[in-house]
Amino acid sequence: MNRPLLLAALAAMSGSATPALADDPLAAHRWTSRVLLIVAPESGDPRIEAQRREARARRADYAERDLVLVEAIGTGAEADRIRARFGIGARDFRVVLVGKDGGAKLSEAVPIPAARLFSTIDAMPMRRDEQGRR
Repeated sequence: MNRPLLLAALAAMSGSATPALADDPLAAHRWTSRVLLIVAPESGDPRIEAQRREARARRADYAERDLVLVEAIGTGAEADRIRARFGIGARDFRVVLVGKDGGAKLSEAVPIPAARLFSTIDAMPMRRDEQGRR
């Protein structure tokens, strides 16, 4: 099979095999990482920096819990897909904790303190299982 046909066949197979994952802007994190999602209409919002500071200060705790920070700030195709995926309005600020299964576990209109994030994560069955294996 020549290269263009092979690429077309692979693209067709990957698109039809998992359409839900193809439409999910956070699919790359599914089953590998929890996501702390910051969604804001513009970059100047001081709540963004407050959540970032919290993440920087607790970097090792984030890593221990497989927690990554993802931002959807401003406008653009990816930010719009994330807003649509979680039902967040174009002018809304939200911080969303997304589990490894891709589901929203916690959603707030203000920065979420690390203690609340970690207690939520640590109460999850998957996290308890991870701790038992480590």
